Amino acid sequence: MADSVDVLSTLKIVYSIYAWIVISLIAWFAYNIVRDGKKEGAKPAIFYTYIAILVVIGTGLHFLTYNTVPWVPYDLNRDKIKPDKVFHITYKDHKITIEGEKPMLIHCGDKVVFDAKSEDLTYGFGIFRQNGSMVTQMQVVPGSRNDLLWIFDKNGVYNIKSTEYSGPKGAFMEVKDAIKVIGCMEYDRYSMK
Repeated sequence: MADSVDVLSTLKIVYSIYAWIVISLIAWFAYNIVRDGKKEGAKPAIFYTYIAILVVIGTGLHFLTYNTVPWVPYDLNRDKIKPDKVFHITYKDHKITIEGEKPMLIHCGDKVVFDAKSEDLTYGFGIFRQNGSMVTQMQVVPGSRNDLLWIFDKNGVYNIKSTEYSGPKGAFMEVKDAIKVIGCMEYDRYSMK
């Protein structure tokens, strides 16, 4: 499975190039409108061709990359996947409480469900590497089902943080070293202590 850090680095480059193409074409149209005092814009055929090309490229990027994003296969086949472990996490009064073992010990390749519930506000459940980069996240809404299926394929130690604004105290909602993944052949270079 591709590492989310690598996928996002590649997508940053791809979308930056796409954005520069869009910006340069818009600048070209703007230049044509104001050059030499002429108030004529692009011909409708050229304009609509330009829009069609942007739509094709933009949607094409999503179709080409949707299987490289690590969590997509889990979401597409969620109803067929039986978890190996389920961890229950409760949010209340700007505190994160993990039921059971701490740290949550996960073996490489285990299908894990993080079942989070909020008893008062909307919070976020985010898994973060030691360098601060995010592995995955979800919203935790009171009165709703909030669970996240994840499969770890690298050893590491991960923190849990709230990723939603829930007032000033929400910025300090973190459980250090909450998840420990063992048994993999490879180490997550961003999650080692």
